[in-house]
Amino acid sequence: MMINRRTFTLGVAAGTALAGLGLSSRPAFAAKKLSSQSALVIDAMGEIRSVYSKALIREILDSGMNSIAITLCDPKTFEQDAYQSAIQGILEYNAYLEAHPDLFIKGERAADILTAQKQDKLSVFYLAQNSTQFGRDLDNVDVFYDLGMRSSQVTYNYQNWAGAGCKEKHGSGLTVFGHELVEKMNDVRMLIDLSHAGMQTMADSIKASKEPVVISHTCCKALNDNERNTTDENLKAMAQKGGVVGICQMRPFMTDKKKDALPVYFDHILHAIKVAGIDHVAIGSDRDHRRVNMTPEYIAELRAEEGANFNDAHWPLYFEELNGPRRMEVIWDGLHKRGLTEDQLEKVMGQNLYRLYETVIG
Repeated sequence: MMINRRTFTLGVAAGTALAGLGLSSRPAFAAKKLSSQSALVIDAMGEIRSVYSKALIREILDSGMNSIAITLCDPKTFEQDAYQSAIQGILEYNAYLEAHPDLFIKGERAADILTAQKQDKLSVFYLAQNSTQFGRDLDNVDVFYDLGMRSSQVTYNYQNWAGAGCKEKHGSGLTVFGHELVEKMNDVRMLIDLSHAGMQTMADSIKASKEPVVISHTCCKALNDNERNTTDENLKAMAQKGGVVGICQMRPFMTDKKKDALPVYFDHILHAIKVAGIDHVAIGSDRDHRRVNMTPEYIAELRAEEGANFNDAHWPLYFEELNGPRRMEVIWDGLHKRGLTEDQLEKVMGQNLYRLYETVIG
């Protein structure tokens, strides 16, 4: 059942089997009558593309989404190409957001999320999925911060100047330059994102950072041993420093099953809650918000974007139930049915990320 600007009444929570997750087994009566439309809803990392129609953006907003962090540019570039690509991405997104003031607010402070919510707009935060745009010049952190970048990953999939990505096999950690980069990002209040990092680089970065970090789009390695997933050890360390993990919607990270697989997604969210705590888990879709049809034209688009990362066997990457702009409604309903109270739903759907943004970004 979908929510469509209606009052959502929470029913009876799941039973005693949820006690180990710290979830309520008491009936959750409808004192607040919240829905994904009335709660604060944030996507820790997702896609907004300039080809999206106004109608699509309006549907995203109608589903309850208030804020999203988006990838500015191709993270598979290095050195001057990475720098130029990031600059170009910022210029292009600035132009897109400015052309649609009725739909968007550029996110630079946590308060922009609340402003967007009040105005029925989407606050859009800029994220780099690698640190290669900085090169080895820490002054570039200031350059990109001044241009509006508020979050950057330390690595993408492979080794860079700062550390090792998740596809590297040598298991190395944060480099000397990586430690300097973490310190600089802390100083300018740019959020450190550890998605795609190798586990040692992730552990080192969590330890080195004076501020909480985000792992904006990952899943749980304890449930499925995929290279993009995060160990319980690092989830605990992240939470102990006040950070937040966004559980993504990339189906191959969680299961090879392609039909009726949505319960596995909720398994990963609930496992993260069990390990890290209810205050440290969020939604980080890592997904296109269009209704995707696997046409030859779309597959060609994917091949061009993903290059060597494209694997026919993995597609479609999405859970069919989450394929489209109204996915936050599905997640709200699904997590409710799995036992989360409305207070817990509010935390996972947005409050945890808002707290993190307020703490780190300001």
